[in-house]
Amino acid sequence: MTGSIDIVGLGPGDANLLTRQVWDRLSSASEVYLRTQHHPCVPALPKGVTYHSFDDCYEAHAAFEGVYADIAARVLALGRREQGVVYAVPGDPAVGERTVQMIREQAAAEGVAVRLYPGLSFIEPTCQALGCDPFDGLQIVDATLLAARLHPPLDPDVPALVVQLYNRQMAADAKLTLLALYPEEHPTRLVMRAGLNDQIVRDMPLFEVDRQDDLDHLSSLYLLPLPHPGSLSTYQDVVARLRAPDGCPWDREQTHDSLRSSLLEETYEVLAALDDGDADALREELGDLLLQVLFHAQISTEDGDFRLIDSMAHAIEKLIRRHPHVFGDARASDAQEVLLSWEQIKREERKSRPGEQRSMLASISTALPSLAQAMDIQQRVVRVGFDWPEVGEVLAKVDEELAELAGAPDRTAREAELGDVFFSLVNVARWYDLDPESALRQANGRFRRRFAWMEAEAHRLGTPLEGMAMEEMDALWERAKEAEG
Repeated sequence: MTGSIDIVGLGPGDANLLTRQVWDRLSSASEVYLRTQHHPCVPALPKGVTYHSFDDCYEAHAAFEGVYADIAARVLALGRREQGVVYAVPGDPAVGERTVQMIREQAAAEGVAVRLYPGLSFIEPTCQALGCDPFDGLQIVDATLLAARLHPPLDPDVPALVVQLYNRQMAADAKLTLLALYPEEHPTRLVMRAGLNDQIVRDMPLFEVDRQDDLDHLSSLYLLPLPHPGSLSTYQDVVARLRAPDGCPWDREQTHDSLRSSLLEETYEVLAALDDGDADALREELGDLLLQVLFHAQISTEDGDFRLIDSMAHAIEKLIRRHPHVFGDARASDAQEVLLSWEQIKREERKSRPGEQRSMLASISTALPSLAQAMDIQQRVVRVGFDWPEVGEVLAKVDEELAELAGAPDRTAREAELGDVFFSLVNVARWYDLDPESALRQANGRFRRRFAWMEAEAHRLGTPLEGMAMEEMDALWERAKEAEG
């Protein structure tokens, strides 16, 4: 294969910042193809050269990926010619240039030679305008990639730079993603035309970013770190520090076994916050529950068993594999189809494990509370059609089990029949789309409140509960229910 592709970097915009190597290559060319002529240094490029641009590609495609693919294909076609092609891009060819990435990949497959002529990227003048050093952990993300995500791939405890914030629509899409991690009032700095005489640095809260009328392809957004550390990596580092040789003696002594009760306790505190509908408590309790996860992961890291990232990678891969209707080409019209697909995928997973024939119920943890176990069991068997046809028959089954409990001849039989009653009641909860554990906790809470009211009322009347007849306590109970509303 003959031909070649020379890719030169035009720098951040000031013609004085063009490298000598780039200037010489441009001067020696008869024609040069520009990714875009809308770059400040274009008017000052060497004379006597025919300049073409691919600006028409931007009008022909609705999305940037289509623009880049079109430009890359056209450059490759030009590069296959005997004389090859000189292709010029803003900044440095190896920094933030999607077309260059595509060209290099396809050219390598075809055997077309590619040579890069480095230029000063936009990062250096942008950091100079901000007064920041990128070696201090600066994260750099392309706005187009950010806008395509639902959650930003950033650590909010270190500064971040969002580049190529082309226009207000791009800024709006990127902002929506950033708001999943940063508050609306989070301080940002908008840098436009970095390194040029008319450079602008504008401070504003995050929510105002897409309200700027002068955004263009030379705009970048700088986000300061959160005022209080809040990233997963920082949290894990704190836990690791507690477990370090010079850390906390108590934390260093903990093991998987010693933390079991704490894990269970924090789980129930999360459930209590959910039952109470208390968002502030839920925020706090989720953080405490995550501490238990990080503690176990840190212990496993120290023991050489696995790292937290291994757990997360496994979970991510499993979620994607089990949701082909979201991440693949499959279709699911409702939740029931999703559950059927989920169970089919899990059956295929079990088949792929040589010599392993496990029941679909085998993975249900026996450490779960009994009500949760019963619900999980019933939800799984329903996926293969093992279910009552309608709720009336489920309610009839409860009556049947209660009758068998009443007729049980001894303690062992009564215990077995009571278990069947509970199991049937969980089935009723499933049919009504209720959580039996939450329902029972709420019932416990109602009873405690009403009984406390009875105690207070009895004290006010000067008659202790233990001195009342059952009829009086029944009447007091009804009054407690009325008082609660």
